[in-house]
Amino acid sequence: MNKRSTYNDIATRIFDFNISGFNSLAIEIFRFQHENNSIYRQFADALRVDAEHVKTLEQIPFLPVNFFKTHHIQSTSFEPQVIFESSGTTQTVNSKHYVKDVSLYTQSFLKGFEQFYGDPESYCIIGLLPSYLERRHSSLVMMVDELIRQSKHNKSGFYLNEYDQLAGILQELERDEQKTLLVGVTFALLDFAEEYPIPLKHTIVMETGGMKGRKTEMTRQEVHAFLKEAFQLPYIHSEYGMTELLSQAYSKKDGIFHCPKWMKILLRNEDDPLEIISPLNNSKSGVVNIIDLANIYSCSFIATEDAGRLYPDGSFEILGRVDNSDIRGCSLMAV
Repeated sequence: MNKRSTYNDIATRIFDFNISGFNSLAIEIFRFQHENNSIYRQFADALRVDAEHVKTLEQIPFLPVNFFKTHHIQSTSFEPQVIFESSGTTQTVNSKHYVKDVSLYTQSFLKGFEQFYGDPESYCIIGLLPSYLERRHSSLVMMVDELIRQSKHNKSGFYLNEYDQLAGILQELERDEQKTLLVGVTFALLDFAEEYPIPLKHTIVMETGGMKGRKTEMTRQEVHAFLKEAFQLPYIHSEYGMTELLSQAYSKKDGIFHCPKWMKILLRNEDDPLEIISPLNNSKSGVVNIIDLANIYSCSFIATEDAGRLYPDGSFEILGRVDNSDIRGCSLMAV
């Protein structure tokens, strides 16, 4: 079997493996990327990592997420089907994610959504993503657009600033007892909730982060408390994703996120970034490292700038940004 067919075989197994096989598949992908991603290989070599001697997840080097701003992160040579670009301000350099196969992204977010929420067709799906709709190359817009299409509901769709129309649609859906997902960037949800506090019994409200300087920074707890009161909901849901990843984690309550089976969180020591903190030590926070196996053609091992806490069952909590890190356009609120 030649190398190309071997690599294609890896791609077909990303979403179809027993959970016990995660570690072995991750190490297989690490070696593939070490061989075929010159930037990642140079980074690993600078750390004196011998790829052939990497046997555990803790031994894998995690590429700093800022490399996506300054380097072309690509495993194998290809013309990308799409280039996702992060949001940001005019003073920031945006990350770019070169995606070889958009179907990997589509499979990832659809299978992930189905794992946590079921069939999109059972929902009316409404996207309140004004700042993202106004620019190109947003992975979040592509995801929500496809979920809207999959829902097949005639009221599903995007809204910019038509809050009056959105309020009317939600009230109509509530009267019909239609299961609905309202997914929105945080500042837009806050603006809408302030102007139209509507009791929602059949609607899931999901925030994706994103204050973008539009409001005074609030903690996630403050945001959720405000939205819960405005919409008379017991919980607010959250999505955790980023331009540099092709997978997402979800929180259904209390800001505790869960990953799909092809995504995994580890924590590193802020003072020693090469030290991985044991998940059994859930009283100690660290900085979030992410393994996203769907990132096979970029880099699956990302060292983020988010502080977090990891629990023994693999769930995690985002505590904010690491000190002195850049402010991201879709950054989560610090606590």
